[in-house]
Amino acid sequence: MSWWSRASIRVRLTAWYTAVLSAMLVVYASATYVAVRHEFREQLEDQQAAAAFGHEPDADSEERMEEQLHEILVVLVLGLPLIVVLSGSGGYLLARRALAPIDNLSAEARRITADRLDARLTAPNQNDEVGRLAAVFNDTLARLESSFDQLRRFTADASHELRTPLSVIRGIGEMGLRETRSAPEYKDAIGSMLEEVDRLTRLVDTLLQLSRGDAGTLRLAREAVDLGEVARDVVSSLGILADDRRQRVDVHVRGEAVVNGDRLVLREAVTNVVDNAIKYAPAGSAIDVSVEGAPDRVSVTVTDEGPGIPAEHRDRIFDRFYRIDEGRSREMGGTGLGLAIARWAVTAHGGEISVAQAGAGSAFRLIIPRRAA
Repeated sequence: MSWWSRASIRVRLTAWYTAVLSAMLVVYASATYVAVRHEFREQLEDQQAAAAFGHEPDADSEERMEEQLHEILVVLVLGLPLIVVLSGSGGYLLARRALAPIDNLSAEARRITADRLDARLTAPNQNDEVGRLAAVFNDTLARLESSFDQLRRFTADASHELRTPLSVIRGIGEMGLRETRSAPEYKDAIGSMLEEVDRLTRLVDTLLQLSRGDAGTLRLAREAVDLGEVARDVVSSLGILADDRRQRVDVHVRGEAVVNGDRLVLREAVTNVVDNAIKYAPAGSAIDVSVEGAPDRVSVTVTDEGPGIPAEHRDRIFDRFYRIDEGRSREMGGTGLGLAIARWAVTAHGGEISVAQAGAGSAFRLIIPRRAA
């Protein structure tokens, strides 16, 4: 890198200011000298013309003119560097003063670490360029803080979710090794271990799918998808779970429900929401799946008669591993990722997912645009 590219902004500003000022002074001094010289020449010509009409000429006028021009030239040549040096020094001080807030921001930014992402930069004037820069940097810090918090929660929750089935598998294995057991007992133990392994497999597969979605490596295979047919297919597949709880799941389709999307991804979104309703709705209750077509979008609303979701939990219900009732969720075999998958699937299609109170229960609404954004 050249010296110029390594120099600080303060030095480069001073250099540019000095160069521009020097050029302007040279032009001004040259113009001044030319103007004065021209004026002196005209005066000398007037005197010579007067002498031609009988006036007494001055044999020394031209010599004095040359001396005066020489003195002016000396003053301009000697004074110009001094003016440039003084102006450059003043420009450096001005640049230093103008850039002092940026130095302060740099010092504050150096003190911000991964453990102090809650700190923010301060600026004396929030409306000038430095203040707007600080505001943008603070917004970036806020997003980073939120991302780090989510990452910490995700790591802790994922570790907890993985630890539980591993502890169960370890416990079953240790019990089987303590004493000799019968073949049926070993069979039951192996079956329990396989159930936990299956839960681990589902959890890891889901995490991989979410990570690929976050990284943007999971591409959607878009085609014409009838969400009414998807809803009926999902209810048919989950019918055995509803029958075990004596629940009735009804599907209502109003209007054309065709969108441009990935059938498997959209089916997974609807499956997770309907499965969530079946798990948490009371036995013998009714679940309604309503598909409604609009000119620019299709909505899928799943309404249950469950315990509902308190208002303070609705903003986080779609976060990964977030549960309202930790113990009950694990007893039902949930991983806390179903609604997170649903949100990812919907947002990947440019849609929205939300939850609202519906009587005593909840109403989850998925809105999918008809065409890709």
